[in-house]
Amino acid sequence: MVVGNPFDLTGHVSVITGGNSGIGLAMANALAAAGADVCIWGTNEQRNTAAAAELERHGPGVLALRCDVGDEDQVEAAMARTAERFGRLDSCFANAGVGGGGTRFVDTDLAEFRRVTRTNLEGAFLTLRAAARVLVEQGEGGSLVGTSSLAARQGQPRGEAYAASKGALISMIKSIAVELGRHHVRANAVLPGWVSTPLADPALNSEGFQRKVLPRMPVGRWGHPSDFGSLAVYLASPASAFHTADALTVDGGYISF
Repeated sequence: MVVGNPFDLTGHVSVITGGNSGIGLAMANALAAAGADVCIWGTNEQRNTAAAAELERHGPGVLALRCDVGDEDQVEAAMARTAERFGRLDSCFANAGVGGGGTRFVDTDLAEFRRVTRTNLEGAFLTLRAAARVLVEQGEGGSLVGTSSLAARQGQPRGEAYAASKGALISMIKSIAVELGRHHVRANAVLPGWVSTPLADPALNSEGFQRKVLPRMPVGRWGHPSDFGSLAVYLASPASAFHTADALTVDGGYISF
């Protein structure tokens, strides 16, 4: 039973990978504004430092760690450092990701395929596994969230590795939810549509892309990272206690047009 404000995250600790920019930083901002202590992981030290300074406006409970989520040792060390600093974990957002190379499928080599899946799929696996171990050990439940993509449902020409990684992430999330439900650990995937981020902006800002795709957006605009902040708070909070094994599409209605 949820007593009081279910969106008050005071005392809550959350990890957000890829949390130094874009959707990840927006999620971290919203979580911190709701009272949570947040730990962001990223590979760019300068962006980590800038993001931490931004998040500290909400309070002192901020930690930024350099972590390559595709490296098992780094993930384990970052999770241990997070638990040491804050003493617990309540939610984890596996948001770190890389884009595809835009190469024709018949010309895509295995190294490129593995470059993408190493971060988007293996990195999510390592992150969520490390978080799940902490949550199960604590015995108080928690929330695991993975950032997928509409590419998992629609496909992405010249982006087979990206689409494959994001589709597999959804299946992994659902399996985690089924297995860990008895531990009161819920797991959900978030599928952003066309959102203005450093990764997507080169395409979104092109004249041809705007002419062809923007008219298919019922809301008449691209998504903003801030559109995902309140969703992150919901998924982290007790308000989503009965919500698990889902893939939530947040695309401004694009897929339904």
